[in-house]
Amino acid sequence: MKHSPEVAAALANGRPVVALESTVITHGLPYPDNVATAVAMETAVRNGSAIPATIAILRGVIQVGLSAEQMEALGQLAGTAVRKCSRRDIPIALARRENGATTVAGTMILAQQAGIELFATGGIGGVHRGHPFDVSADLAELGRTAVTVVCSGAKSILDLPATREVLETHGVPVIGYGTDEMPAFFARRSGLPVDVRLDTPEEVAAVIRARRELGLQNGLLVTVPVPEADACDPEEVEAAIEQATHEAEQLGIHGHSATPWLLQRVVELTDGRSLRANTALLRNNGQIAGQIAAALITMETVKNDFGD
Repeated sequence: MKHSPEVAAALANGRPVVALESTVITHGLPYPDNVATAVAMETAVRNGSAIPATIAILRGVIQVGLSAEQMEALGQLAGTAVRKCSRRDIPIALARRENGATTVAGTMILAQQAGIELFATGGIGGVHRGHPFDVSADLAELGRTAVTVVCSGAKSILDLPATREVLETHGVPVIGYGTDEMPAFFARRSGLPVDVRLDTPEEVAAVIRARRELGLQNGLLVTVPVPEADACDPEEVEAAIEQATHEAEQLGIHGHSATPWLLQRVVELTDGRSLRANTALLRNNGQIAGQIAAALITMETVKNDFGD
């Protein structure tokens, strides 16, 4: 595992750091839009007063924090044979000296090993519609890896009620950041409850600290609605998802290839409105994660200076 000089210095000096995944670069948008989006998310983390640490595997080496040159090189590999790395894939990529892009689950694992407690992404995986046994590894990872994930809920192409149930089964607290409902990725509301509504970075930091002091090894899920100006109409996006899901069934698209195909088809069916929502929520989540990371560092500093 290699830390970039900036990330290494930040961790050594007790500065806030936020992990970012790399599948958004290799398995999301085409080049050069993928690099522009990744850079925008790093900028958003900085705007939230934290240091971004995009995580990827380059030629069998875990990189925690990418240089501009590494980001560009990874972006140009989009659409090629870059391994999508969850828990099961990381040792394979390392042993074979492959290039790998980390999923939500993969990023959580490597962030924890790197000493990073906050992670920002767009949406987590979940239970696939019509395929209740096709469950993302993200959900199990949230139940056993002590990293706080800031996102806009699960991707709305999924079965959201079933995903919410699985999160509960794994003991994952679902926090609504400024909302009483779990967001639905492209849309601000899903109708599904959260476990608690919190409205400030300091309130979230307090929960993270309590989880840490108890020694619990589960993650926390902080769900943030997409900014209202960029949100999709729930009925429009649901109609697009239903059509895309039907088309995927007809074409026999399942497994790993289903999510990127469905997301791209929804972009087409919504005339790009879902893509605008996606990029807006990525930036927003990055900034809020940075604010939470900064609040957690401040809380720890006060604790060390003055005690509880």
